[in-house]
Amino acid sequence: MDRRSAMKQLAVLTGGVIMIPSCDFSEEAILQAYQNLNITASQKALLTRVTNTIFPGTTLKRAEEIQLQDFVLVMCNDCLKENQQQSFVLGLKQWDDFTKQNFGQAFSKMDQNEAADAIRETMSLEAAPESDAALLGRFLAITKQFALQGYLSSEYFMKEIKPYELVPARFFGSKKIENA
Repeated sequence: MDRRSAMKQLAVLTGGVIMIPSCDFSEEAILQAYQNLNITASQKALLTRVTNTIFPGTTLKRAEEIQLQDFVLVMCNDCLKENQQQSFVLGLKQWDDFTKQNFGQAFSKMDQNEAADAIRETMSLEAAPESDAALLGRFLAITKQFALQGYLSSEYFMKEIKPYELVPARFFGSKKIENA
């Protein structure tokens, strides 16, 4: 190996070693599919837990099986105004801490019954319009609205639960016509 290539490799190695401390690998990546929301994978997992609490899958399929969390995020990303999107994301970010403060346990660590009670109680709170409880109530209302819309328009619901028929559908005539 000649001296010139050894010096070049040493310079590249030294530059790499100097740059390593400035690289921060601890930050979670933002999901690119929802560019207006700027949410991370852990926040999406929390939203999955919330939608699974709303649709637990006791008699019907769970929300996660139908991928309602993705439907909720797409609807929030595409259909809400910018201020509504910001309040939704802020509510999603604060939800785990809020449940830890008010219910003694983080939402992601609660069992199904505790999680359902936490959602019910938070949605029924009467709070000042600018408080955290009101923000979280709006977050839960938006999540519930879009989750229900997604469930009722899902392929599973339309094919297996309430089969969809094109208009005018069937006619079930049962009236006898008599001569007058």
